[in-house]
Amino acid sequence: MRSLTIQGHFAEQVRRTPDAAAVSFGDIRLTYRELDERANRLAYRLLDLGVGPEDPVAVLMERSADLVVATLAILKAGACYLPLHSAYPMERMQRIMNSSGAAVLLTDEAMRGRGLPEAAQVVVATEIGTGGGAGEETADPPVRDPDVETDPAQLAYVIYTSGSTGQPKGVAVTHRDVLGLALDRCWEGGRHERVLMVAPYAFNVSTYELWVPLLHGGEIVVAPPGELDVPLLRRLIAEAGITGVHLTAGLFRVVAEEAPDCLAGVREVLTGGDVIAPTAVRRVLDACPDLVVRAMYGATEATLFSTHSPMTAPFEADTTVPVGRAMDDVRLYILDERLDQVPAEVVGELYIAGRGVARGYHGRADLTAERFVADPFAGPGERMYRTGDLVRRTPEGLLDFVGRANDQVKILGFRVELAEVEATLAACPGLAHVAVVARENGQGDKRLVAYVVPVGAAPDVPALRAHARASLPEYMVPAAFVVVDVLPLTANGKLDRRALPEPDFESALTYRAPLNPRQEVLCSIYAEVLGVPRVGIDDSLFDLGGQSLLAMRLVSRIRTALGVTVPIGVLFDAPTVAGLDEHIENLTRQETAAR
Repeated sequence: MRSLTIQGHFAEQVRRTPDAAAVSFGDIRLTYRELDERANRLAYRLLDLGVGPEDPVAVLMERSADLVVATLAILKAGACYLPLHSAYPMERMQRIMNSSGAAVLLTDEAMRGRGLPEAAQVVVATEIGTGGGAGEETADPPVRDPDVETDPAQLAYVIYTSGSTGQPKGVAVTHRDVLGLALDRCWEGGRHERVLMVAPYAFNVSTYELWVPLLHGGEIVVAPPGELDVPLLRRLIAEAGITGVHLTAGLFRVVAEEAPDCLAGVREVLTGGDVIAPTAVRRVLDACPDLVVRAMYGATEATLFSTHSPMTAPFEADTTVPVGRAMDDVRLYILDERLDQVPAEVVGELYIAGRGVARGYHGRADLTAERFVADPFAGPGERMYRTGDLVRRTPEGLLDFVGRANDQVKILGFRVELAEVEATLAACPGLAHVAVVARENGQGDKRLVAYVVPVGAAPDVPALRAHARASLPEYMVPAAFVVVDVLPLTANGKLDRRALPEPDFESALTYRAPLNPRQEVLCSIYAEVLGVPRVGIDDSLFDLGGQSLLAMRLVSRIRTALGVTVPIGVLFDAPTVAGLDEHIENLTRQETAAR
């Protein structure tokens, strides 16, 4: 049975290519043998702590080679990994820890210095052979495999996503699910020899970045911690010889707009997580005609990817990029409300069955029963996952995405249940009703807008935003708050989204005009990128609806207009024009002094 697990397949790869590169991170390079031995040492440490089969082990670490070691070690101990996002508010991380029942937290020095959620045991993954937080030295654990018996039906990981009940929910994925994805035939052909690990660890794309290369004898190239920008992407691809990379639909569009040639040398780019712009595909393939752009579609509940659609040059930019065809052993049904299959070219809801359908939601039998239903077209015990996506099948047999059947949206590739954002805001005192919707800014970027009905006096918008940031990831914090007297309803008593007023993304702060020519240029760039009439020098990028993708565009525009390269991380520390102008001034002085 062990050979049918993730660590079992990895062990076979170690035997085949012990000295081949498995992981690289800066100057660090681990062979398959070295990765195996390091993971074994940490696995013994976890076993000493009493970690057992299917016990969730939380992981809060920066991107590094040690993160790969830690993930593999958890599986070798027979447990399942529980990724935490370093950008999550502490309150959210604590809720996930409590909900999952995780009793052990793996971390690193960087994360430990920022503060950790409460856990029964904290292990610093880089301190293999120590007490891991207890401060007592112990003998180094052995390097041999702990050989823990693991069934392929056991959990490999639990990833938490936005929840419609107002609380995040954990998707429970098994070894069999992961292997079905990682061993799919679409990865054959050597295009994923060196895969760039750049997605947030708590994003389900990490499943591809970890296991597709490692279970095929390839190499994981781990990007540095922090936000990715186009210059860094270009450098990593060129220096590491990246052959395979996943970019969310939004990031793919930014790369296509700003520097499509930076993908030269890559053999295959995966993209998805939202609607893919055909013009972006064409720009990338025009710049890199030997590249394959593969559109991917799926859900965390179906182990990341269920369909794919490869595109090559020459590419004609049609109105949409298709969702594609089913991957190996995946069954796709387009059904009506009675669960009857609809004819070709008729819109219905997509259900996914077969390979990859997760066990369900961890500890939530009620939610599992709602979304994972019996498959009426297969044998007893077979289930299918209800995606909530509306699609149609083309005459060529491809799937086209049409829209959503519920209130779930995608923001920056992350799935967001609007009900969770509404529930968080509804907990604020002084609000009678709350409605949250997603609106596009005219540039294809979705932003959340909160409409609030106060009880009495108008609410303090900065306080509402601060309340949301205390418990929600940044991508779930509304970009604008609109105060209304009443929420408009349809004749059926449902929210009339079309009747909601357009939001004003301009800052509620007192406008302060630019004080020098450079600030004038920066204010103009901010306004252009954000799609707002004007920006004052005290207005924060993120309070005006900005997010990481818009920050990447901003950095590119600043480099073109002012000839200054601003690291994207600076925008998170100095998100206002005034702050950015001060940073550029200091940089200029340092360069002048160094001459």
